Amino acid sequence: MLDLNASVLLIYTGGTIGMIEDSRTGSLKPVDFNNLKQNVSELKRLKFNIDATSFAVPVDSSDMGPAEWQEIVRIIETNYEKYDGFVILHGTDTMAYTASALSFMMQNLTKPVILTGSQLPIGKIRTDAKENLITALEIAVDKDPDGRAFVPEVCIFFQNLLMRGNRTTKINAANFKAFNSFNYPILAEAGTNIVYQHDRIFHPAEGTRPEFHYLLDHNVAIIKLFPGISAYTLNAIFEIPSLKGVVLETYGSGNAPGGETFLKIIKNAVSKGIVMVNVTQCASGTVSMDRYENGRRLQATGVISGRDITTESAVAKLMFLLGHGYAYNDVVRLMNTSVAGEVTVE
Repeated sequence: MLDLNASVLLIYTGGTIGMIEDSRTGSLKPVDFNNLKQNVSELKRLKFNIDATSFAVPVDSSDMGPAEWQEIVRIIETNYEKYDGFVILHGTDTMAYTASALSFMMQNLTKPVILTGSQLPIGKIRTDAKENLITALEIAVDKDPDGRAFVPEVCIFFQNLLMRGNRTTKINAANFKAFNSFNYPILAEAGTNIVYQHDRIFHPAEGTRPEFHYLLDHNVAIIKLFPGISAYTLNAIFEIPSLKGVVLETYGSGNAPGGETFLKIIKNAVSKGIVMVNVTQCASGTVSMDRYENGRRLQATGVISGRDITTESAVAKLMFLLGHGYAYNDVVRLMNTSVAGEVTVE
């Protein structure tokens, strides 16, 4: 049920969705979000209030990182009591990383935080921007009869699908269906109506209050295994002095080379206190290191299972946990705990 008295804060960080074509030069330039309704006339038909703010300098999503995530959290925390929901306009390339990070940095939410974007600029005739934006805004103010938000969590809305942010991955660089959530079902689908799957939506524990966190440690790395990966390459990464965490992208259900040289390198890295999280290179599925002998050997080195977490979410979660100074054993424990619905724990 749309709350016609509601207010949404629209936060423009950068990206394709916020670009229009200059009529004189044909080049793309950022929309003036202070005059948003002039650029997107359809917004005038929405009956609730929409305010807009923007990064001082819009950021290409390829340049998004911990500092920009902290700025988004700061904006939302500062304005949390004033608005019923928040919509973040963001470039698509790193949207899944940002959504994952925000899900850990803002916990116990009672209001929607919806990220969206587009594959074509908002000024193009065939743009997907307007539909994504308008529906994201409607979701941000949708409430039940008791006035509680339908979706009090960080989500991505794209091409008719509302997905949990920390379960989402970009799957296509050109198609309008740019994102998917392989290991967790969609939260809502927008057709002639927006149909919510209420039993799938993450809700804060009773009596908790929203928490906003800013501490992140970006001394993490991703290692994608491939046939023939050399000991020199692995050692070069693990010898980085400040390295604290590694997301190890393995084959299938969590398999890796079973040779003694490879396993010794991994074991030595773990012995130095580097948290090593095993995620699958496959688009869907889960890590089960006890399924095959090579997986069991990898597990014996101290590598921990990431279960069905995405690479994007594993990276963001490691940054969050390490940034808060958790001890090694606590990081290991929490990587196998669902903090914000990011992993399936049996």
